[in-house]
Amino acid sequence: MKTFKLILLIASIFGFNQIFAQTEVSLDTLKSVVLPDFIIKAKKDPDYEKKYQKLVNNVKKALPYAKMASFRFQMMEQNLQLLPSESARKEYLKRTEKSIKDQFMDDLLNMTQSQGRILIKLIYRETGKTTYELLQTYRGNFTAIYWQGMAKVFNSNLKEEFDPIEDWQIEQIIKQLGFE
Repeated sequence: MKTFKLILLIASIFGFNQIFAQTEVSLDTLKSVVLPDFIIKAKKDPDYEKKYQKLVNNVKKALPYAKMASFRFQMMEQNLQLLPSESARKEYLKRTEKSIKDQFMDDLLNMTQSQGRILIKLIYRETGKTTYELLQTYRGNFTAIYWQGMAKVFNSNLKEEFDPIEDWQIEQIIKQLGFE
């Protein structure tokens, strides 16, 4: 076996040197090989298709809420800049939280755990901040810690970030839906 490897190595070295010497002498000729086209047909995996369709449905359900959260976050940031005092900002945050709860709480309570985990990632994708950071900034440390604990009970993490490499399927679904 060692002899065969040695012969193969010597042959490849001499063959390479011969081609290299040929290209130095005549710079206009290079040896090329055309490979035939081929198509690989993948077997359809019904389990994968089922999981993928479930992911598509979960993204379809969570994405509008993430987009709305991003819009509300930007609007809230602009409005907070305009308010003159700290007490006015706190009052504005309380009113905004109440209106968000009134508008979205029923829908969010009807989400599944997997939809909630996707929503957490999508909020990070849309705002650039984790859900935990948003809670900590606008509601305080105690509230953020409380909701992080509640999320852990349901196998979620408010500090989870969206990674386009790791979450490539979600990114692909968003592009297919035309939200990018």
